[in-house]
Amino acid sequence: MTLTIQVAEHVRACFAGIWIQSYEHEDALVEIARLCSNEGWKLATWDIDQGLSVGPGSTSSTGDSAGTDPLAAVRAIRSFAADDTAALVVLTNFHRFLNSAEIMQAVTRQVTAGKHNRTILVVLSPVVQIPVELEKLFVVLEHPLPTREQLQEIALGIATEDNELLDASELSSVLDSAAGLTRLEAENAFSLSIVRHDRLESSTVRELKAGMLKKSGLLRLYHGTEDFDALGGLNSLKAFCRRSLMQPVRDNPLKQPRGVLLLGVPGTGKSAFAKALGKETGRPTLVLDIGTLMGSLVGETESNVRRALQIADVMSPCILFVDELEKAVSGASSGKSDSGVSSRLLGTLLSWLSDHESDVYLIATCNDISRLPPELTRAERLDGIMFLDLPGREQKDLIWAQYLRLFDLDVDQDRPADEDWTGAEVRSCCRLSALLDIPLTHAALNVVPVAVTANETINNLRSWASGRCLDAEHGGIYQFASPKGRSRRKVSRGPLMN
Repeated sequence: MTLTIQVAEHVRACFAGIWIQSYEHEDALVEIARLCSNEGWKLATWDIDQGLSVGPGSTSSTGDSAGTDPLAAVRAIRSFAADDTAALVVLTNFHRFLNSAEIMQAVTRQVTAGKHNRTILVVLSPVVQIPVELEKLFVVLEHPLPTREQLQEIALGIATEDNELLDASELSSVLDSAAGLTRLEAENAFSLSIVRHDRLESSTVRELKAGMLKKSGLLRLYHGTEDFDALGGLNSLKAFCRRSLMQPVRDNPLKQPRGVLLLGVPGTGKSAFAKALGKETGRPTLVLDIGTLMGSLVGETESNVRRALQIADVMSPCILFVDELEKAVSGASSGKSDSGVSSRLLGTLLSWLSDHESDVYLIATCNDISRLPPELTRAERLDGIMFLDLPGREQKDLIWAQYLRLFDLDVDQDRPADEDWTGAEVRSCCRLSALLDIPLTHAALNVVPVAVTANETINNLRSWASGRCLDAEHGGIYQFASPKGRSRRKVSRGPLMN
């Protein structure tokens, strides 16, 4: 719903206090002025720089007397009252002045009186910071970011030369990258792309969007060159995610991919897969470290999480990587007291998983499923739960070949016994061999497999995953046969994808 329609409805319903959250004040003011002109309503605007300005349709002469004093501006609103029409006074960035008791009291009286004389007080602000004394007096409206059609109009207005114009598929990619930008940001990104490349390029648009992460400090953009070729094995998981992200879903939002939860033994490549997926699919990978979002003030953590998820929505299409998710939400079901922070954090995350419509693909990793609340793993929260077990022989040979090349080691030398090794332990052995200039069999004496140090924990994890998770390597439902034999069997339904 456009801002014009929202404001028109609430003015006709005589909402005397309207708070508009907008990052584009000039565009919002243009829409409001156009609405007032069409409806014959009076309009005045105020900001701390220019004071109170009377717009077209108003005959009041009190604007100059109000000046740049915020309290005088509120008191001057009553002079705009008229019996035959509504009057709107838009106060820009007025949230900066609501910490004054005098101004809060004046606003309270004005909004209360506005119900009777049809004077509408409108606060235009990029944030919603309403003091508790005024919360019940205001309705909050959101100024929507530009639609895809508006972004296309901006793009075609900038790319006017023949060599700058794109075909339909290229333009679609640029518009996907520009989703979530303001009108000014989109104009700047498109103009910079023309200067750099003599045409519109989605890479320039994404670079500008990445600057949002630095300003927020809540997310980190992962820069890496690894793709699936640098990740041995996990064939079914690779095919599942790649195919999910390559499906056209714009015409049917119900097909929007959600993401996967990666459950598995530490060191089996969960984090490496999440980082490689972005490179493989041409999407930026955002890293969300929930530990950095924890705040000391009541409500600060939940606010940070909401803001981080909003930024991820703006950055779409993208990959959102959350490592060791269980550590952030385990308090919601463990019974331990953390003042309800984990429960509220979980609620925020669940609401986003269910309701978000942006093209954000979540990759969450977990080493201990018992610490995850069951509502997080139910169907339709994510596309699936994948279990990453200790790599099999074929997968392990690929991992050895990869790291032998990476560390420039002799590929024909003897390898150590690696029955219970993860990919991380193979890498550690190769790195130590190169670092110490010793054979692999000697370097292996410094490697203690996690399957030995945490044998009971790993067997419990395998037992839980058996029959409940998808097999990340072979496809089908994962089945763990026996802890004694440390082997597994699989009830195969065929590979997930070819």
